[in-house]
Amino acid sequence: MPFQKVDTGKRSQAVVHQIELLILRGILRPGDRLPSERELAEQMGVSRPSLREAVAELQARGLLSSRAGSGMYVAEVLGSVFSEALIRLFESHDEAVFDYVAFRRDIEGLAAERAARLASDTDLEVVDTIFHRMEAAHGKRNPDDEARLDAEFHLSIIEAAHNVIMLHVMRSMFDLLREGVFYNRQIMFRQRTTRAMLLDQHRAINEAVQARDPAAARAAVVAHLDYVEQALSDHLLSERHEAIARLRLQHAQGKD
Repeated sequence: MPFQKVDTGKRSQAVVHQIELLILRGILRPGDRLPSERELAEQMGVSRPSLREAVAELQARGLLSSRAGSGMYVAEVLGSVFSEALIRLFESHDEAVFDYVAFRRDIEGLAAERAARLASDTDLEVVDTIFHRMEAAHGKRNPDDEARLDAEFHLSIIEAAHNVIMLHVMRSMFDLLREGVFYNRQIMFRQRTTRAMLLDQHRAINEAVQARDPAAARAAVVAHLDYVEQALSDHLLSERHEAIARLRLQHAQGKD
């Protein structure tokens, strides 16, 4: 775990500050379980009473939550980014789908550009590792792993951009995407041809970021999300045409 021994001073406040920063920087994520009280006190070099005081303050701030018999967890703080009413609106209107893709194109293009300029060597290694895991998953018949790694790849680039506001907003947006709020992600991975093109697009993004070429990184993200937008548009049009065709068939059968 990423905890370090705290400096001298008011130890409980030093613990609070360290855990706050780990959450802010996205190192500790919503749902992550903290070590036991004994382990955490040892890792941070503080007494258990000081640790309890810090944890109580973080709980009061809504950053940590306890689960009976299970321990202490990072709270699901991302749920507050969008209200339930707004999420229901997103789900019920196609307009939100294309606004979502446009938002991602703008923000992720900027993130890729920043990552190419600002990422550490370790950041780039994380991005490259996830891409190669995605490449390995591409050979599987079931696209679930590849779809999951697709999201991890994009988020790794956002993490490498080192902007905490961007990081938390985009994590929230990807959580909604995983839940199917905007569209069914499996649509993009059903056909082998589409899967192959998506992999090539992710390869281009990775290569540009690894080469530390900001303009090429942004252009690769834009090209990828242009493709996603067109694929979704084609899918929605196909669904509308199919609905009309079913009505025609129903009407024709009713004439017999």
